[in-house]
Amino acid sequence: MLPGAVIGWDISAALALGDALGVPPLVTAEVLPVIEAVMVAKLNVQMDHSHGGKTG
Repeated sequence: MLPGAVIGWDISAALALGDALGVPPLVTAEVLPVIEAVMVAKLNVQMDHSHGGKTG
């Protein structure tokens, strides 16, 4: 946990969501880390800009 920042997703929940959508678990496990990394970076940049920061 890092106050004011996103550090990752609940991967168990993401895998369960993929399963519920019918995505094969191996596919989900392969693509989730890449998607998570991009989303975490983008969310943190967006949060930083909304709080007056200039990173990103």
